[in-house]
Amino acid sequence: MDEQVKRPIILMAETGADIPPELAQRYHIHIVPMHVTFGTETRDDGTFPSEEVCEFYEKTGILPKTSGSVPEDFVKAFDEVHARYPEAQILYLAYSSVTTCSYQSAQIAAEGRDYVTSIDTKMVAGGQCAVVVRMAQLLEAHPEWEMPQAVEAANDLIARARMCFIPDQLEFLRAGGRVSNAVALVGRVLGIHPLIEILDGNLTATKKLRGKLLGVAPKLVADYAEREGLDREELWLIWAPGFSDEVRSAVEESARACGFQTIHWVKTGGVITTHGGPGAFGVVGFRK
Repeated sequence: MDEQVKRPIILMAETGADIPPELAQRYHIHIVPMHVTFGTETRDDGTFPSEEVCEFYEKTGILPKTSGSVPEDFVKAFDEVHARYPEAQILYLAYSSVTTCSYQSAQIAAEGRDYVTSIDTKMVAGGQCAVVVRMAQLLEAHPEWEMPQAVEAANDLIARARMCFIPDQLEFLRAGGRVSNAVALVGRVLGIHPLIEILDGNLTATKKLRGKLLGVAPKLVADYAEREGLDREELWLIWAPGFSDEVRSAVEESARACGFQTIHWVKTGGVITTHGGPGAFGVVGFRK
């Protein structure tokens, strides 16, 4: 018998959550595509390596454009799951609703489908990934839970989730119109990395960090963990194409020194790579 048949609740999230395929398969998480447009060609996020975003910009000087999941994406996903598991409920844990149309699209698609419950995680990328995977672990540990218990647990995770990230360079932010040419130039010359935190679903630049990523990233792990009072059981670290092995080792050493027991590395997909650029780095954890 399919293991999912025994489960009353099935999780769903978008590709923008960057959930590693092995974890999505392990926890039976159903993934709905977001989209990336390369010039005149629109492709489903998750169907190509995110390195292609960087390669496209290098070749053309044009930054790909991203778009959220549309209602048809969710209609297809909801119907496929329901046809296969008609007795199950779907819990859709959404990419931050203030940043994309995906949550609204799911609400439209869920009309007339009383087996769907949607919650805005107010997170993106690795932050959403952490919430969804941790929720999957809780459902596995509590197969007796029904939707009210699952919703309560999900809201608790969302309330305690914390995420920040820093771009390695400002070029993609400049190309996307998020910073000016002058700011990008000064940032490159002075080695400035804006610290972007996810606050109530919004991506908010809260301060500027200066120096090479090799020094900035490990210090960010320690400082952010202390400031936010992160539970040391588990840490999620986000990396984009171009992130060096040297910085990865330094970051892991810092995380271990802080007492984190389990460290997960989450690679950015097409959507987040388009926004953060190559070499970007992020930290996700849960408050105690």
